[in-house]
Order: sequence, then structure tokens, then C-alpha cells
Amino acid sequence: MKTFTKSLALAFLALGITAPAMAQETDSKWADRKVFPRMFVGVQGGVQNTLDTDFDNKKTFTPTAALSLGSYFSPVVGARLNFNGAWNKGTALSTFSADQTAHYNFNYLTTSADLLVNLCTSFGKKDYYPANLYFIMGLGLYHSWNNDDAVSLAAQKYRLIDVNESKRNAFNGRLGLQFAYDVCRDLAVNVEGSYNLHAGQTNTFDKSNDQFVLLAGLAYKFGGKKAAPAREEYETRIDTIWYNEAQVTPRVEDGKMSWNVFYEIRESDFSDTDAQLAKIGAFLKDYRDCKITVKSYADVQTGNPRINMQYSKARNEKAVKALVDAGVQRSIIDATYYGDTVQPFSENDKNRVSIIVATGLKDVKDKQSVKKFRTKEVRYRVK
Repeated sequence: MKTFTKSLALAFLALGITAPAMAQETDSKWADRKVFPRMFVGVQGGVQNTLDTDFDNKKTFTPTAALSLGSYFSPVVGARLNFNGAWNKGTALSTFSADQTAHYNFNYLTTSADLLVNLCTSFGKKDYYPANLYFIMGLGLYHSWNNDDAVSLAAQKYRLIDVNESKRNAFNGRLGLQFAYDVCRDLAVNVEGSYNLHAGQTNTFDKSNDQFVLLAGLAYKFGGKKAAPAREEYETRIDTIWYNEAQVTPRVEDGKMSWNVFYEIRESDFSDTDAQLAKIGAFLKDYRDCKITVKSYADVQTGNPRINMQYSKARNEKAVKALVDAGVQRSIIDATYYGDTVQPFSENDKNRVSIIVATGLKDVKDKQSVKKFRTKEVRYRVK
């Protein structure tokens, strides 16, 4: 008996330790099940024992069943009306020999009003867990009948007291624990153990009247309404948003390109100039309001002023003709020849030259990224 009691105590201690942990682990999965109050109907089956301390209790376990109707009024408190029965067994000791015993069968029914206290929600941080441990405390009535076996053994001189069937009634006090797990919204499985104290001789034996009941079963939950959704609260704030903005600044760019055409003594031909003429053509396309100046010269150390003027003139005319032939409008060309009256270079031989200068204007848009910000009113939920 002592070994059985210790094992039972250890089992319920382990149940009490693990139930809150299981509830915490699975709480997020069942967050939408916070519905109180809820009614329930439960059915259970198991074993019971009358705990005759003077005998071997292993031989007096009998099957038992229970039916419950109750309600969970809040996350912490519930109540039920429980009916438990209906088979029991006792042990009788012979008055002739201390070693001679006999078993007798009878029926019983315990009707108890039980208070259910949820230990997980009582000590936890949330209103609902799918796995819960309930403390059970109840008070009710115990009734037994069909006591013929005890009457027969009493006639055979077994030590039994008060075998009158009409007096097999007593008040019943109950303490217990129930572990329950919600497998779905409306269905839970449970394991329950309870100790029942009887105020009276309920088993016809003069030693022990208490009873231990171990049950497992199902509970179907129904009724109740879903809790109203929490009121949403919002606040407004001003957010600053930074961004990069591309800005374009227009301006006019002055363009200029120069081309020096050098000549040998007494030469004025304008040849091998296709590449340079192509560059001038590209310049004229890129720039607007273009002007081209063509200035031709002769070196002072060769010939005489009259001949040198003729050379510079011939060089000038051929340069202009080459430009016009390349597609340059004659109206934008300003042509001048100086003979040897002007020497643009300090080195004598370089003064046999035509200096072509193209100028123009170009519309340019400079782009740059500028850091700017704007404000935005944002509405956000705070509850």
C-alpha cells in the first residue's frame, strides 16, 4: 500500500511539473480558443480501490466509470456535477483465523459537486493554454447497494459490521488532479486521479472507508460565445523621409578648336586633310552659332613681300575652298591673308601656315543629385 501511494504521488508530481511546460509550448497554436464560459460533458473510465490498509489492494481493484456535466466560467475557475460508479470490492477477515480472508462485491454511486481550479492559468501569464492541470475539490454523497456478498460472509463469521444495505450511505469529500489537453476546439482528453474520503462505514469493514479513483476520458465542450475582439487604438506621427533628387542646371558652353596647316616653301596646296575636315564637321554639328576664321601667312625669310602676299592669298583661298567643299557654309567663314607682315610663330618655317579656328556655342545641362526631405503623416496601431 505504501509503495502504491508513493508511486501515485510521484506520478502526479511529474504531471504537475510538465503540464505548464506543455501549455507554454503550444499556446500560440491555440490562441483563438479563448472562449469563456463554456459548458462540457465528459465521460471517463478507469479503476478504483477502497484502500483496505490491512489487505493486499492489488486484488481489490475494480473497473469504474464517470459521467460529468459542467462549465468553465473563466480561465481559472470551473465546476462540474460528477457521477462515479458502479463496481466495488471489499475484503473480509475471518473471526476464526487472522490469515483467512474473503472478497465480496457490491455496487456504488458517488454524486459530487466539484470545483475545478486551473493551475496553469492561475500561475501562468496567459488566459488560455491547450494543456492544463486542474485541482479538484468536491463534496457529495456516496451510496452503495447490492451488498449480498457481505451479508453472506457475515453469516459465515467474517468480521464485517453493519451489513444492513439501507445504511450504505455517506458524505463524500474529494481531492484530486486532472490533466487535460485540447486536441481540437471542442474536444479534450484527460487523465484524472482523486482521493475520496467517506464519512461513514461504506465498505462494511471497520478499518478503512476511503477510496482512490483513477480515470481517463474525453470531454466535449459546447456553448459560449467568442470574446469580442480587442479595440484597436491608433496614433499619428510625422515621419521624415529623405531622398535624392536629380537637378539640372542649364548653361552655355563656349567651344573652340584650332587647326594649323603648315606648308613647304612656295607651296599652297591643301591636301591630306580629310581627317581634320571631318573633325570640323563634327564640331559644327555639336555647336550652334559657329564661326570659322582662316588666316594665312608666309615666312619673312623667304621671297619678298609681294611674292609672300601672293602665297598667303593662294593658301587662304584653297583652305576656304576645302572647307566649303566639305560642307561648311561660306557665310560663316571669315578669311584673311597677311603675307609676311605678321609672323604668328617665333620659328621662321612655321610661319608658312594657315591657322583655322572654329568657335561656337553649346547648350549644356549639368546634372547633380541633391539630398532633400519631405514629411509624411503616418497612422500606426499601438494596441
